[in-house]
Amino acid sequence: MAESSVISDQKVETLAKKGMDRVTKVYVWDLDETLILLKSLLNGTYAQAFNGLKDVQKGMEIGRMWEKHILQICDDLFFYEQIENHNKPFLDAMSQYDDGLDLSNYDFNQDGFSPPSDDVNKRKLAYRHRTIANKYKQGLHNILDQEMINVWEELYNLTDEYTDRWLSSARAFLEQCSGRKEDPAHCLASPDGIINHTDAKFEPINVLVTSGSLIPSLVKCLLFRLDNSIAHENVYSSWEVGKPQCFQWIKERFDGPNVHFCVIGDGWEECEGAQAMRWPFVKIGMHPGGDHRFPGLTLRTLGYYFAVVYGDPDTENKEDES
Repeated sequence: MAESSVISDQKVETLAKKGMDRVTKVYVWDLDETLILLKSLLNGTYAQAFNGLKDVQKGMEIGRMWEKHILQICDDLFFYEQIENHNKPFLDAMSQYDDGLDLSNYDFNQDGFSPPSDDVNKRKLAYRHRTIANKYKQGLHNILDQEMINVWEELYNLTDEYTDRWLSSARAFLEQCSGRKEDPAHCLASPDGIINHTDAKFEPINVLVTSGSLIPSLVKCLLFRLDNSIAHENVYSSWEVGKPQCFQWIKERFDGPNVHFCVIGDGWEECEGAQAMRWPFVKIGMHPGGDHRFPGLTLRTLGYYFAVVYGDPDTENKEDES
């Protein structure tokens, strides 16, 4: 009886230690040609990778349709014509100038907004950023009319079919990284039938760092259905500042003793930035049949990259349990 009590106490202590050792995973994503496909559709490189099996012209036409809708929504709903030349690296960059004014009846077309070189116009830009953040949180289904929603959904499905489910697979994988959908490979059934999640100790965060300007990137997140997994405050534009600077901001914002970062993208800049930060980098490729693409990439594969840099998080726990 005493022995069983000691074992029980040891298990309680082990579980408490696991709670203290909780690890936060921060996934730092590229956007174009990683979570979505657009540039490679527009220039034909996606279809060309299939050596004649894909209709290049069809892909380019799909890309042009996306480009048209992105720009239309940017201009009609996200003030892009007014603020295109005043790109900021993230929406909260101007929040210090926002006085919290109720914008319910504010007329953005009559407020005399001009280049934000003084505090008055910086405040007006902050108002626009706040409104954009609120629209992002609402989602396109709540701000587009039904006709536009139907066109958007038809284009999404057409693109997903043409790209062999790249879009829906990337979105589902992003949800897995967020903990919203479980990867069966990471779920184990205990003898009593209870499902234990081997990644339950990880608290994941998805962050986006894109070389595109901020407003179109936010609109892309909405149109490609990524907004449920990537919050507006976690979208960064490296257009002027570069990805290394964005990575540094992300490190300062999320860093801690049990925080692990991983960069996923297709370009040299995020690769070099990840190396400078000593973070693992997973390079996405479009070559058919590869496992660093969508569909193909798995949480298990990402786990290998984390383990190389940070060590196997389960090693110590296995030693405790032995």
